[in-house]
Amino acid sequence: MGAIFDDELKRLRGRFMEMGIDASEQIYQATKAFTEKDAQLAQQVLDTDHQLNDEEIQLEKQALKLMALQQPVATDFRKIISILKASSDVERLGDYAAHIARAGIRLSAADDDEQVEQQIEKMMMIVRQMLEKVMDAYVYTDEQKAYEVANEDLQVDLIYVQQQDAIMDALVKSREDVKSYGTYLSVIRYLERAGDHIVNLAEWIIYSGSGKLVELNPGKADPEMVKRKLAKGE
Repeated sequence: MGAIFDDELKRLRGRFMEMGIDASEQIYQATKAFTEKDAQLAQQVLDTDHQLNDEEIQLEKQALKLMALQQPVATDFRKIISILKASSDVERLGDYAAHIARAGIRLSAADDDEQVEQQIEKMMMIVRQMLEKVMDAYVYTDEQKAYEVANEDLQVDLIYVQQQDAIMDALVKSREDVKSYGTYLSVIRYLERAGDHIVNLAEWIIYSGSGKLVELNPGKADPEMVKRKLAKGE
């Protein structure tokens, strides 16, 4: 394709990278608001929830226009489609950030399980690192890094299962805290699902580079893997 197509594809990638940066920041701010019981910060996250939705719509318009006007060959078509599909996963990350922010508003200052909240912060940090790495991999269509990011999701799954079990045990001991522990369960689930969507991003990188649709989520490929690792104390 010509220089015009290359410039437009570069612009499309730039818009996609901006979405990734914004999603990472929203996840961080939402989790911070949740663990610090900061209702004002949580509301700020909710007030900007529309931002990623708007960015996705603009990216879709730009991608469709590029395909219609430039009529790309198969390899370039895959690059556009992978970004178009991946933008939907990035937008979902913003949705999870909003869910976490709402959970933060529901949780009162009296509801405090420091151990669970530390693990929630750890999950958030891993998710953000995965997102930053996968967005970097998009720039260079780095399939090796895409595989590495997908494998890191296992860390998120391990924490999720561990904390889910710990929370359920706590609920058995204290029925009075059903509401707060139910909220904790929701938040770790949102972060676990965020990790899955980042794995989806890694899969779209593989598609962009090779044309292959692959399943990279270790939990889906081997549902018993997490349980085996926990049993071994890994």
